[in-house]
Amino acid sequence: MVRQAQNRRGSSTVADFCAAMEGIAPTALAQDWDNVGLLAGGPAAPVRRVLLCIDLAPAVVAEAVKKRANLVLAYHPPIFKPIKSLRADSRGTDAVVFECIRRGIAIYSTHTALDAADGGTNDVLASLCGIEQTEPLEYVDDPSGISDGPKFKLAVFVPAGEVERVAEAMFEAGAGRIGDYTKCAFRTAGHGSFFGSESTKPTLGRKGRLEFVDEVRLETIVPGRVLPDVIRAMLRTHSYEEPAFDIYPLKTPPARGIGRVGNLPRPVTLGSLAGKLKRATGAACVQLVGPRGRKVERAAIVAGSAGDLPFRVKLSAADVIVTGEIRHHDALTIQRSGAAAIALGHWASEKPVLRVLAQRLVALLPSVRVGESRVDADPLAAV
Repeated sequence: MVRQAQNRRGSSTVADFCAAMEGIAPTALAQDWDNVGLLAGGPAAPVRRVLLCIDLAPAVVAEAVKKRANLVLAYHPPIFKPIKSLRADSRGTDAVVFECIRRGIAIYSTHTALDAADGGTNDVLASLCGIEQTEPLEYVDDPSGISDGPKFKLAVFVPAGEVERVAEAMFEAGAGRIGDYTKCAFRTAGHGSFFGSESTKPTLGRKGRLEFVDEVRLETIVPGRVLPDVIRAMLRTHSYEEPAFDIYPLKTPPARGIGRVGNLPRPVTLGSLAGKLKRATGAACVQLVGPRGRKVERAAIVAGSAGDLPFRVKLSAADVIVTGEIRHHDALTIQRSGAAAIALGHWASEKPVLRVLAQRLVALLPSVRVGESRVDADPLAAV
């Protein structure tokens, strides 16, 4: 959709870029404490050049100006806490935001949305370990994962003799599809009761007294876009004056989340895996928890700061945590568990995703020149 739209116009806008990123790393996947998406800029503004970086430092802004970039994607959000002012002479990140706005450069941040996305930060780091199949360490609610929009369960109570007629009308209106299966429904027999006033005209039984009737609870799945049509079809074919029915919003089971865990292709020593990752990421300084000669078989991947995410799985002596940075007391916890860890540096663990992201953006927005910053650098230097 994004690619077709921009090709027809021959150029792309900030809105096109946001749509492309929403397809790559839906903002709904971000942690609730995070600040992702378009942070500065107008959706209708044209985009011809995009610069990717981990941190929006002053040098990166100067590079964006020199390269005439219309948009900077900063992995870490430069606007994180509420900003009370935007001053050019500030020592905070508000100064770089001010300069981008002044220069007409839009700012987009992806952070934990890209961490959780398929093919995102953690998947790229897992692939550098040689891991092909992973699952999240912590699942997140993903409303963007609902195919064709929201879905509902519609349950209606029908006289036993009318069930198939009502069901068929609902199916024809668009209900009852699950994947490649159609006319999917569930029927439960039971007893309904009612007391009709003098103004009612009950289909079964008589008004003015408590009646019990044999009914079937008919329930089926309904896409939100056809829900009104299905309700109208059900009411049209139902014989009751006042049919009783319930509507329940549905959520898809979570499939994506933060962090990754998976088996290495073969057991390797901690030292050899650390060396491989150091070369692949260009990390200046790699720290280890555990002896270099220990054999590891499974990796828990957390790009950036590990936090308590690796502890969501039961760690064993065959496990290694691959991350950017580890707190001192968490390192002691890992040590006591018998597991191992590799800390590549916060920036170094996240940087590899930018090259993959650039390739994906070019495929979606071929008229846009996408490149990585040459001056974006780890703020911590090795000696």
